[in-house]
Amino acid sequence: MRVWMASIGVGLSLLANSAVAEPKAAAAPLTLERVFASPDLAGDQPQALRLSPDGTLLTSVRPREDERARFDLWAMDTRTGISQMLVDSRKVGSGEELSEAEKMQRERDRSKTGKTGILDYDWAPDGKSILVPIDGELFVAALDGTVRKLAGTKGALNPVVSPRGGHVSLVRDQNLWVGPATGEARAITSDGGGTVHVGEAEFVAQEEMARRTGYWWSPDDKRIAVERFDEAPVRIFTRASIGASGTSIYQQRYPAAGTPNVLVDLFIMAPDGSGKVQVDLGPNRDIYLARVDWLPDGSALLVQRQSRDQRTLDMLLVDPATGKATVMFTEQAGAKSWVNLTDAYRVLADGSLIWRSERDGFGHLYRWNAGSWTQLTKGDWSVESLVAIDEKAGRLFFTGNRDGVLERHLYALDLARPDAITQLTEPGWWLAGASADGQGTRFIISRSNPRQPKQIYLADATGKRIAWVNENAVASDHPYAPFLPAHRPTQFGTIKAADGTPLHWQMITPVLEKGKRYPVFFMHYGGPHSQEVARDWPGNMPLRQFLVQQGWIVFQIDNRGSANRGKVFEDAIWHAMGSVEVDDQLAGAAYLKTLPFVDPNAIATYGWSYGGYMTLKMIEAHPGVFAAGISGAPVTDWALYDTHYTERYMGDPTRDAAAYTASSALPDAPMISDPLLIMHGMADDNVFLDNTTAFAARMQAANKPFEMMLYPGKAHGAVRDIHAWTTMLDFLDHHVKKPARK
Repeated sequence: MRVWMASIGVGLSLLANSAVAEPKAAAAPLTLERVFASPDLAGDQPQALRLSPDGTLLTSVRPREDERARFDLWAMDTRTGISQMLVDSRKVGSGEELSEAEKMQRERDRSKTGKTGILDYDWAPDGKSILVPIDGELFVAALDGTVRKLAGTKGALNPVVSPRGGHVSLVRDQNLWVGPATGEARAITSDGGGTVHVGEAEFVAQEEMARRTGYWWSPDDKRIAVERFDEAPVRIFTRASIGASGTSIYQQRYPAAGTPNVLVDLFIMAPDGSGKVQVDLGPNRDIYLARVDWLPDGSALLVQRQSRDQRTLDMLLVDPATGKATVMFTEQAGAKSWVNLTDAYRVLADGSLIWRSERDGFGHLYRWNAGSWTQLTKGDWSVESLVAIDEKAGRLFFTGNRDGVLERHLYALDLARPDAITQLTEPGWWLAGASADGQGTRFIISRSNPRQPKQIYLADATGKRIAWVNENAVASDHPYAPFLPAHRPTQFGTIKAADGTPLHWQMITPVLEKGKRYPVFFMHYGGPHSQEVARDWPGNMPLRQFLVQQGWIVFQIDNRGSANRGKVFEDAIWHAMGSVEVDDQLAGAAYLKTLPFVDPNAIATYGWSYGGYMTLKMIEAHPGVFAAGISGAPVTDWALYDTHYTERYMGDPTRDAAAYTASSALPDAPMISDPLLIMHGMADDNVFLDNTTAFAARMQAANKPFEMMLYPGKAHGAVRDIHAWTTMLDFLDHHVKKPARK
């Protein structure tokens, strides 16, 4: 077993930007079976990393060496570097199947899809114990390794320890339950049931708003803000979850674009449920409850209220004693645009607020103080997250792409002199994440680049690495070490869109032989809020390297409408999905066909989810450009997708039907003449299988041939399966490569 932290102290070194120097040993060939086997070729990766309240322990969940999808709870002493398992999920868990509600919550959180064991936990504020959910029940783990089960927690959702440690809370049977940290919880609400849910986040909040809880403790443990939503107005879809041994029918309330959302209310109450006060969210019920936070002293509640069209976001200041709300400020979208939600904000001790806004066209930090604004960062680049604020030192820490869109770094600025921005992480890397202790003195940095799988280290406030958490060097005992000699570099470049906008691409090629032309595996996503081209080690890097070893060139390009390039770049898809994204991807294909080592007649295009939709739109609009297309879990009609995502970009279909018709992949389905493989999970509750069956019906009615593979029991992540890739590659061997792959 590898040690997560190889050493500690001064003198730790790492070859910049590299995994290790090229080994002299011959490379082992990658196989599809090994790509999907355990252990993970990217190396064991700890997840849910958190510092204990006193900073002496760094806890995480990490995969078992013999079972990459099962996670246990570990702790590392930051003073000695010694790691130990705190909770073994196999010994403690019951192994019982999760409730449907928890399954769906995990599906909403893509990082937990297909995983078992311990995936999350919550430190007690005194740092002496940890609340651990396992198999739908709650356990309290002490630091000596002892574990006890909390009674009455079966089916618990969103469990936490209250800020001062006096209570444990959870959602069960659609109501909020609270109990003493050492005793049994009881329901403090009773109106949950049927279509009413208390303490939960509604579907679109989980899926599209990155809000996965429906209750919030005040810092002093005296009050809880609790969401109550009624989904009675939401349209019922009959969803068949088709499995290998049977079919389950769900009457799922799904808010499709242009149809009613849930009715949301917000209450404030004591931990025993008494003293309930309703928050005034305004007379318009058709709004989104975007974010809820308490002021640091618990004196008031901050509530972000978003309009249904997502062009207006109000920050409300709520009196917890009366529920009365006043508007502190409002974010208003520009023409043909929308307001993106953010988690990059923080209230300071003097009552001022640090806030990320895109009001100047890029995501930047501002300081709001008594109604006036001061811009802290500026330029043609974007702040991604607010990591920490050291108020005593007057320093603010954030991540962003100030030094190039292909990289993400940690930066610090002086609040008194915000123009003095310091980059704290090394060039040549992409930060997958950065978190800090409460004072901004120690940071957990996760980074990767195309030659190095994710590494995690502890840094001080100057950015200096003080200890490895997971060096993950691709040395002799690393799972990827046998394949490193054959690892091919990722190349980057730009082309121009039709309007002159630079578009970034990345490519991995085999060792090129003079005069030989190669087929291209053209990957794409293309949707908003996503950046694919970056100097990172993507989760499917071993799969990409396998494809290269099979003779493919792997290519990606980020089109207009995608993230981290500013609002003008993103707003290009306003009421026009399936337009400029298709044009930009096709520009990438045109560029490939100019390269002397590319076979212009052997470019295959592949995408999943939004990328699956893009495949259909691309081969509909320009037959013959691609030798074949693979479409996974596509949205074929945006009127079938949810309100918060779809209406943000496309508007209301009852008012802009023409835009929805133009964006749909259904009307032009008969135009497809290229070989097509369409794939879908038969239990997908995100992009319903109806999207694929509607498309298949159009193709069949027009007598158009295509291939289809459906996955019983699989949800939206059906692509994470060796059979899916075996099917794709067999399809491409037949239609594109012709010779059988090894």
